[in-house]
Amino acid sequence: MTPPLDPGTAARIALACLDLTSLNDADTEADIERLCTRAQGPHGHVAAVCVWPRFVAQARRLLPETIAVAAVANFPAGGTDTARAVEDTRAIVAAGGNEVDVVLPYAALRAGDETAVRALLDAVRAAAPSLTLKVILETGALVDEALIARASVLSIAAGADFLKTSTGKTPVSATPAAAQAMLACIASTPAARAVGFKASGGVRTVADAASYIALQSQLLGPESLVPRRFRIGASSLLDDIEAVLDGRGSAAMPKGGY
Repeated sequence: MTPPLDPGTAARIALACLDLTSLNDADTEADIERLCTRAQGPHGHVAAVCVWPRFVAQARRLLPETIAVAAVANFPAGGTDTARAVEDTRAIVAAGGNEVDVVLPYAALRAGDETAVRALLDAVRAAAPSLTLKVILETGALVDEALIARASVLSIAAGADFLKTSTGKTPVSATPAAAQAMLACIASTPAARAVGFKASGGVRTVADAASYIALQSQLLGPESLVPRRFRIGASSLLDDIEAVLDGRGSAAMPKGGY
């Protein structure tokens, strides 16, 4: 069994692989400016910021090229309106974005309509052929691990670069059980297709992040704990990361360990 990570190591991995996120309905340019400033903190920078498509150009101007700009498509409802999803995606591409986080039509999948799922994902992939594509499964709504696995298979077949758990807008977001089902599908993908995993929604502390870091390490190997293969989508996690790295301890545990 892999020994547990010490808090500092977990915090450093989480920081390097963090998608610092702001997807509030009332977000303003001032909010995005603050987000981009926080993304370049005293302990190092995050992997990406994740925003609404309308803020992509601003974020790209404010950030160094070493920090990716991600934006959402078909978000958060995950409907079957392919034209809308493609419109979102093209806006991200045109504004200079690097990554698209698209919501899989999870209600359609629950209803057995895999054709609608494939059509939307294929169209989004075609609209952004050179961008990193993260497919949000909304695992809390899919619930069943077999359905989560099926969503994972369809997403990988459509060209997903990452499987992402959740929008963070539903009552149940990322869970270790869902992550394990997704990571098992990734692990069974041919080695030439190095698909990544992103835990998103409800990951608020370094202890939360450590559970997903451990799962990824066990199923995909410790070498996969890099931004190209592993991400955590969060807004408040950075506070806890900085507390740990500053030596102030975590909000979720006594100073010294998990």
